[in-house]
Parts: sequence; structure tokens; C-alpha cells
Amino acid sequence: MSAQRPVVVLYRPTGPRELELVRASGFRRWPPRLPDQPIFYPVTNEDYAIQIARDWNVPASGSGYVTRFDVDAEFMQRYPLQTVGGRQHTEWWVPAGELEQLNDHIVGLIEVIHEFNA
Repeated sequence: MSAQRPVVVLYRPTGPRELELVRASGFRRWPPRLPDQPIFYPVTNEDYAIQIARDWNVPASGSGYVTRFDVDAEFMQRYPLQTVGGRQHTEWWVPAGELEQLNDHIVGLIEVIHEFNA
């Protein structure tokens, strides 16, 4: 039996439009960024993702979701963690042009773990 490779757990707060595109991929890939979205920002912890989904996505689009997904740990080493507020506000900044590579390193499925509605 082969050993499983180590993974990093990422969280992504998202709105309903992006979630529909993830659903269309069979919950396997994130959609390409829009021209005004040069960075894909998965976050490092569930609480921070909840805060964004509830406080930003719901007012902007009527609903917000928190997703969780695993990415090959060796691949994620290329992205330094960024702290964007308090200690718990940490995230990876993946350039939009590298999102397909990240998608290729997702292990398993992207799962919805929380839903918030207006």
C-alpha cells in the first residue's frame, strides 16, 4: 500500500456564482479568475473563511459559502503565507495565471462546509 502524500487544508469563502462554477466542475476545480481578479485567495482557517462568507459574501450577493479542500503540501510550499489583518487573517496569494496548476494539485473534492443567507 502506498503512503498518501501530505496535504494542506485550504478554505475558500465564496459567493453563489463562483460556487455554481465549482459545482459544474464536479467540485474538482476553481474557475479562472476574472480580469479584475489577479489573485486567488484561499485562507488558512475555517473561522476566517466564515467571517468573509458571512460578512462580505452575504451582503454582496445574498448568500455566502465556506468551502474546504486539500492541496498537495509540496506544491503549496511555493506560496508564502500572507497575514492581512489580525493573526488569524492568513491566506495564500496564488497568481491567477497559476490557478490551473493549483487545480491540478487538489487532492479529492472541494466541499461546502457552511452556508449563510441574507
